[in-house]
Amino acid sequence: MKLTKWKSIVKLAITTISIFIISIVFNPYGMQNAYAFLAQGDAITDPEAILRYALPIDNKYIREIQGDIEKIGKDLRTKRWALVTKRVKNAGFVLKLHQDDLIASVPEPLQTKAKELVTAIAEDVSKIQELVEREDREQIYALRSAILDNITVLEEDMVTGFPFTVPEEYANLPQLLGRAKVEVKTTQGDLVIVVDGYSAPVTGGNFVDLVNRKFYDGLPFSRAEDFYVLQTGDPIGEEEGFIDPNTKEYRGIPLEILVQGESEPIYGLTTEDLGMYLAQPVLPFNAYGAVALARPTSDPNGGSSQFFFFKFDTEVTPPGYNLMDGRFAVFGYVTEGAEVLDKLTADDKIISMKVIEGQKQLTVNN
Repeated sequence: MKLTKWKSIVKLAITTISIFIISIVFNPYGMQNAYAFLAQGDAITDPEAILRYALPIDNKYIREIQGDIEKIGKDLRTKRWALVTKRVKNAGFVLKLHQDDLIASVPEPLQTKAKELVTAIAEDVSKIQELVEREDREQIYALRSAILDNITVLEEDMVTGFPFTVPEEYANLPQLLGRAKVEVKTTQGDLVIVVDGYSAPVTGGNFVDLVNRKFYDGLPFSRAEDFYVLQTGDPIGEEEGFIDPNTKEYRGIPLEILVQGESEPIYGLTTEDLGMYLAQPVLPFNAYGAVALARPTSDPNGGSSQFFFFKFDTEVTPPGYNLMDGRFAVFGYVTEGAEVLDKLTADDKIISMKVIEGQKQLTVNN
C-alpha cells in the first residue's frame, strides 16, 4: 500500500474517533448517536439502491419489500440461507397483505400498470421461495435483479410532483426537477450517469444544461488522484468554469446537499460548517461511481463546470462515513459502465455526452 493511502487511513481514523467523542460529550443523545455512527458499516454501496431510496415517496410497504430483496444479495454471498428464507417470506407476506396500498400510492392513470408490476413482483418473490429450497444462487440472483427493476419502476411512478421549491436566489440557474440519464462516450468506452434532480436540482440542472450545450465534448480528464478521484470539466483556456454567454459571467453553483430526514437541501454551507457531524446525505459517496461537483477548497459556492467521479475504495473511505460526505455535492451515479470508469486515467478524454432520458425535467430560466 502506498504511503498516501496510509496517511488517508490514519487521518480518517483520527476523524472517526474525534467525531465519536464529540457525539458523546456535546450532544445529550450523544452515546446513542455515536453508536449509530459506528453501525454505519452496513451503509448501502449499490448506486441503484441509493437512487431508489432517494426517490421522494412515502410508502413504507414498498420500502420494506425493497429492503428485504436488496439484503438477500449479501446473504446469498455468505450462504446464509435461513436469512434469505426469512427475508423472502416477509417480502411475500407484505405483498399479499398490502397489494392495494401499493397500487393506491400511484396516480390513478398509472394504477393498471402498477397492478401489473405488483403482480410480477409477487410472482417472482414466490419463485425465489421455491429456488431457496434448492439453494440455486444463480437463478435467485437473476430473479432478484428482475424484482428490483420492477420495484424501481413502481417507486418512480409513486412520485407525485417535486418535493420542495428551490430558493428564489437560485431561480436564474438551470434546475432539474426530476431525473435524467446522460450517456458519456470516452476513449475507454461508454458510461451512463443517472442525475438525481430530486436531491440536487441546481447541481444536476447545471450539469444537464452543460451536457446539452456540448460543453464537455472533447475535454480531457484533468485530474486522476490517489486512485479514487477522476476529474474533468476544466475548459480550455484561463477560465476554470463555464462562462454564461448571456451574462458573460462565471456561472457559480452553490453547494447543495440534501441530508436524510430534511425536507430540502442545505445550500452554501458544508454539514461540518453547521455542526452536523453525523448527518448522512441522501446522495452519499458510498457507491463506486458517485458523481460530484468539484469546487475550490476555500469556496463552497465556487463550483461551476468541473466534476469528478469517485472511485469508492473501502480501504480509504469505509461505508457510511468518509471525508467527502457533506463537503461536496453528489448529483448522480454511474449505473452502467463501472468497468470503463475503472480504466479511465488522466491520459483519457470525453468524446461526447448527451441526455438520453429526462430532458423534459430540465428548466432553464435564462
